[in-house]
Amino acid sequence: MDTNPQKIAIIGAGFMGPGISQVFAAHGHRVHIYNRTAERLSSVHERVRANLQQMAAYGLVDPAGIGGVVGRIQTTTDLEEACAGAEVVIESIPEYLEPKQELFERLDGICPPETCLCSNTSGISIKQIGARTKHIERVLGTHFYQPPFLVPLVEVIRTDVSDERLVHKIFKLLRDAGKVPIHVKRDVPGFVANKLQHALWRQAFALIDEGVCDPETIDVAISNSFGMRLPVLGPVANADMVGLDLTLAIHNHVLPHLDVSTEPSLTLRKHVEAGQLGFKTGSGFLTWDEASIAETRQKLTKHLLEMLSASKARAQV
Repeated sequence: MDTNPQKIAIIGAGFMGPGISQVFAAHGHRVHIYNRTAERLSSVHERVRANLQQMAAYGLVDPAGIGGVVGRIQTTTDLEEACAGAEVVIESIPEYLEPKQELFERLDGICPPETCLCSNTSGISIKQIGARTKHIERVLGTHFYQPPFLVPLVEVIRTDVSDERLVHKIFKLLRDAGKVPIHVKRDVPGFVANKLQHALWRQAFALIDEGVCDPETIDVAISNSFGMRLPVLGPVANADMVGLDLTLAIHNHVLPHLDVSTEPSLTLRKHVEAGQLGFKTGSGFLTWDEASIAETRQKLTKHLLEMLSASKARAQV
């Protein structure tokens, strides 16, 4: 529990907003979550409670404290009410530049200059998002990963005009809330983790395009090889472990044959053009029905909960 509770405003009650609200409410902060329509807000407390109950089953939260966490989250359709007295505002609306710019221009007008304005964008330039503000130095990126109450990483993105004091403030706020913030020193598209993730996806899709293997094989190959090591051995440490001389030799041989296309995969494009969008439509690279979708979501959640539970147990030894 944070010993210096603050008011945090979350803008958007869609895919990420309730989970981000939960992160801060669970550590004692007062959270106001804003959405333009009341319909989205009606399920916020139920969603947060369900998340916490799952976590309690793995010993990650105290069941007796669930009501208190939920009670610290207030919902509103009034933006000024949400932001009044907030030390930090985190935007989590859909990934379109124009609406984000409009929102930050409005936030800049209603929030005191000392309020830190953050975007949960997964890749849009932070400086572009804050381009219409008068106090762009207080606009930062705080990119949470889905689900934000289980995945520790938060990318903190600064621009070339960021207020360093606010960068430190956000780092402390996130660390105190149990997150693992990383400092993205340059405001580049995709930041750090998404650049790495989509570089892997580009090569995976290229192998499918080239007929080297089928889509199922890609996932089997990754989850049964280096994917198993990644939680404890990232690529930089792995290179050091095998030896940089060997890494250089492999790169000299393999890199000329890696995909370097700046255009999306042909197979990916064909699926989208055919309306085969994955979970949304029941088919994509793979075929899905309601049972397999539910099973995949449950497996992912269970995996994350087990990892966090094991990490907590190790820390207590």
